[in-house]
Amino acid sequence: MGTGTGKVAAATVADGGRRSFWGAVTASPAYDTMVDVLIASPRRQFVMLLMLPLVWVLLLHLGPMLQMLYVSVLDAYPATAGREPHLTLDNYGRFFREAIFVMPFMRTLVFSAVLTLVTLVLTYPVAYFLARHVKRDNQLVFLLLLLIPFWVGEIVRTFAIMILLGNNGAINLVLKTLGLIDRPVPFMYTGFSVSVGIIYLTALYMLLPLYSALEKLPASYTEAAADLGAGAWTRFRRVTLPLTLEGITSGCTLVFLISTGVYAVPVLLGGPSSTVFAETIAGFFHAAGDEWPTGAAFACLMFVAALAITAVFNRVMGHLQKWGRK
Repeated sequence: MGTGTGKVAAATVADGGRRSFWGAVTASPAYDTMVDVLIASPRRQFVMLLMLPLVWVLLLHLGPMLQMLYVSVLDAYPATAGREPHLTLDNYGRFFREAIFVMPFMRTLVFSAVLTLVTLVLTYPVAYFLARHVKRDNQLVFLLLLLIPFWVGEIVRTFAIMILLGNNGAINLVLKTLGLIDRPVPFMYTGFSVSVGIIYLTALYMLLPLYSALEKLPASYTEAAADLGAGAWTRFRRVTLPLTLEGITSGCTLVFLISTGVYAVPVLLGGPSSTVFAETIAGFFHAAGDEWPTGAAFACLMFVAALAITAVFNRVMGHLQKWGRK
């Protein structure tokens, strides 16, 4: 296969220019040998295809987490001249010694779990309508319309929420025009504004898995249930919901993990009563002195707690899916 590739490439070499250079390279025996070595068998082709995503995961995902874990067990970081950092677990112990950090930690986990449930309830009807009631030819158009807000950055979308919920925002103006209020309702800098912002930012991650699960559900299943006398609610509870648990699991996992680490939304939309753990972690990295290891330790604690909760959730949902198939 390599020899044939070299001959074809050599035959298409143009007169001069960059194309001639690559033609000469591909026509060389060394190129043929390299191609034969790298992709001579299906196993080698699989390894070559796997290399890029594997390097991507190791360097850009696992690498920073390992670095964060390393920093969390140091007594000083960044290192200063004349001071050698030592390994210690005192940064983790600080979380358990000082009760002030427990409240935002627990608030973040509970807040994220509740918002995940609310996002599921809000987006499931949208995904159901899109997958079951919109013609297949028009579904792509509707998806593109839903994706438009996500073409801009997180900060821009957060400022859009600020404009919407402000004292002179659209909601207060509508309520005032309808005569329902005399003065603006203070939506901003509350748990409500943070909730709206996070749901707005994470809804897509719930919607797409739900849409995928519902779109794959054969219509004949619900039609057969209707023929057997099942009502709309019974069809949803006994057929649609059990068969879309996989999409629910994926969407809830994504939204929960994102919610536990979101930072810009609480900073811009929240107040003192809605401080989340991400703000606490960021405070250590913004502070002067040797606070980076403490911030790294707290980030690892939140990461482990979020993963543990999602693991339990996925385990429970897995059992529910098995029970639903019986």
